[in-house]
Amino acid sequence: MRFRNKVAIVTGSARGIGRATAELFAREGAAVTVADLREEMVKATAEAIRTTGAKALALRIDVGAEDDAERLVAETVAAFGRVDYLVNSAGIAAVHTFLDVPLAEFERVMRVNLTGTFLCGQRAARQMAKQGSGAIVNIASISGQRAGWKRTAYGTSKAAVIHLTKQMAMELGPLGIRVNAIGPGPIDTELVARAHTPGTRVAYLDMIPLNRYGDEQEIADAAAFLCSDAAAYVHGHTLNVDGGYMVHGVKFDD
Repeated sequence: MRFRNKVAIVTGSARGIGRATAELFAREGAAVTVADLREEMVKATAEAIRTTGAKALALRIDVGAEDDAERLVAETVAAFGRVDYLVNSAGIAAVHTFLDVPLAEFERVMRVNLTGTFLCGQRAARQMAKQGSGAIVNIASISGQRAGWKRTAYGTSKAAVIHLTKQMAMELGPLGIRVNAIGPGPIDTELVARAHTPGTRVAYLDMIPLNRYGDEQEIADAAAFLCSDAAAYVHGHTLNVDGGYMVHGVKFDD
């Protein structure tokens, strides 16, 4: 077990990538704080983890609220004594063209995706600094590296998360805290299944060399790798898990 006697916080872990990550860290031996705004789903995820014999704490958290971010770390330390890993998986999307995106929607996406990552990362890092070690993984996106139709709010927030990761890495590395990001490509989550039309899927698949969507477990595996000792010298990096989407170029027949 890679994370025996370790403690992990996973935000956005009521479902999707966050839940897969929380469950994987628990299987690898960590005590896990399951944190999300969806209270009943948070409890269900934590209970599912406990049935395997692992330790789990369920917390209803609004990652964009400063008091909640503070409470997230404080209650984790009270329950388990320390914080070794933080995976900032909480995130929301919005679909509007640049000309039409309402200010309130732009700010809502920024509050969760960027401010939430900042607040939870800062609070967790303060605890990790006291311990002299820790690892943080921020879930970004390929949309933060490459513009996409109707991705003004979402893509901009994820681009900011990528730079925030670099800033965190620069300042937290000397304190013994590693910080990296993951850039998922299209992942077959429940949310994507509802949001992606058949036309959207065709457009994506045409640009993915592996010719398929990823699954939640593949992102969880990447998060576990980045937190593990196998990635001890990986720092300030954005690991794209995208089936090759970011290397796609022009295609033509000879």
